[in-house]
Amino acid sequence: MFEAFRQYTSQFITLSVSEQQGFENIFACRQVPAKTKLTREGQTANELFFINKGLVRLYYTKEEKEYTGFIFREHLFASSYESFLQQTSSIQTLETIEDCELLVCQHQQLQQLYDKIPALHILARKVAEQRFMSAQMIISSFVLDSPEERYLYFLRHHGDLLLRVPHHIIASYLGISPVSLSRIRKRQIK
Repeated sequence: MFEAFRQYTSQFITLSVSEQQGFENIFACRQVPAKTKLTREGQTANELFFINKGLVRLYYTKEEKEYTGFIFREHLFASSYESFLQQTSSIQTLETIEDCELLVCQHQQLQQLYDKIPALHILARKVAEQRFMSAQMIISSFVLDSPEERYLYFLRHHGDLLLRVPHHIIASYLGISPVSLSRIRKRQIK
């Protein structure tokens, strides 16, 4: 249950056996069906998730339309981070795309563990840096790249998701309509 979790965290920090056990003890394993809202817009995100299996998307809602901001895949931490870190109402919704196996910890437990295991501050910083870099790449792509270039990048780096994620969600993530995505895909096939 914790194998992928250990591999991911060991890239950034080394914990003693007792520290590793203490860290893992704050996580519970949760099986979650597809289309489950883990955090809703307007709620405070009290949980941090490590995805053992499945996909989770973060999206915004405006005028009853959903805009996908990020797709979290296996072996990543996921949360509505701004809400989780600041303990304020979320402006995003976090929802499973597939049936998921998640390791889940509560905000308060993690905060208490920071005092006991100082290396977790480094892990938190590294995870935040990865999220920041991903966000910067997404913003840069919206400013610098055409929709077709965004699609080609997505295809090269996340092509397997085309078989796992509904195309209207991928279109939303790319900032285009499903019809535009279909046209781009047809052009690429030719």
